[in-house]
Amino acid sequence: MLTRETLPQAVGKPLGTSTWVEISQARIDAFADLTEDWQPIHLDPVAAQSAGFSGTVAHGFLTLSMLSAMSYDVLPKIEGESASINYGFDRVRFIAPVPAGARIRTQFELVDAAPRGEGWMLRLAATVEIDGAEKPALTADWLAYYLF
Repeated sequence: MLTRETLPQAVGKPLGTSTWVEISQARIDAFADLTEDWQPIHLDPVAAQSAGFSGTVAHGFLTLSMLSAMSYDVLPKIEGESASINYGFDRVRFIAPVPAGARIRTQFELVDAAPRGEGWMLRLAATVEIDGAEKPALTADWLAYYLF
């Protein structure tokens, strides 16, 4: 467990890697329905192949949204925290598509930690890997605000 006093020493260090999460076609279909993003490359294998993919691929925003779930495996608790709030992203890059059925996981690194108001602002580097792929699915510069 980290403390507000030890946070600065953790800057620049890996926080860890999440467990693998499968991005099934059922998950992709559910995300399409929830967000009303029914682009054919996500839902229709023939359309996806016509666009140059081997099959359907996950929405980039589905992959990005999985960061929250994957962070629960990795991000340490900070002594005395009452809540952590998603503050947003300074940078997100979708690098490689995630094929339906693929597994992804995220490596997290603490890039910065500074007191801000009543809490602390943490900047996390997140790299989402695709099992067996050379390139990551995405990289993100994620901000989290911790309240105490």
